Amino acid sequence: MNLSIVIPAHNEEHRLAPTLEVYSVFFTEKLGADYELIVVVNHCSDNTEKVAADAAVKYGQIKIIVEAERIGKGGAVEMGFRIAQGDFIGFVDADGATPPSSFYKLFEHIGDAGCAIGSRWIEGAEIDPQQSWMRRCASRLLNRIFVRGIFGLNIFDSQCGAKIFQGDVLRDILPKVVEQGWAFDIDLLCRIKRQGYSIRELPIEWHHVPGNPTTFVMMGLQMLASVWRVKKALKRQV
Repeated sequence: MNLSIVIPAHNEEHRLAPTLEVYSVFFTEKLGADYELIVVVNHCSDNTEKVAADAAVKYGQIKIIVEAERIGKGGAVEMGFRIAQGDFIGFVDADGATPPSSFYKLFEHIGDAGCAIGSRWIEGAEIDPQQSWMRRCASRLLNRIFVRGIFGLNIFDSQCGAKIFQGDVLRDILPKVVEQGWAFDIDLLCRIKRQGYSIRELPIEWHHVPGNPTTFVMMGLQMLASVWRVKKALKRQV
């Protein structure tokens, strides 16, 4: 299996179907049957599971995991990682903010790096529409204080929901990852760096897709708590 893409889905009945459609069509054209889309349906109270099942009937490369307990985005992505068969393994958000052509560029340009991550904050990125000034400021503060200052990661966008890993590299670091919340990405990237693998950051095309009910304040509080857990875990494992 050449490529595995994990898609975590929590109450995504409205946004998941078009994402699975465009990804299936695009990657079937590019890779034939040599890829898989792993949808992890997590703690849903809507019709996300049926949406995923209907898509799987139409497209044979879609696999579905259903987890009733709330395990967070990180937990859902990790669950998908554990069954992924690809030589390269990545994940994208269910909302379709990252078009498949943009994700494919990460796959094309990962080279010998341990992972390639999409970035909305480097030259060449295409963002439509631009995020609010409050979200942009919060993102830059997060990057400056936590990602660069505390964790020492020399990257601009740790939270973009499009990343791809060498399969062997991911399988090496995955047992060390502990966080399942908002800072799951930071935990992953810190493990990559600690194991001596390189991180390649590439500009991405990103489109805001309405539908996330999480408020800005709640997201910020959850992120701070998640970052703190990662920091404590890394300190214990030095």
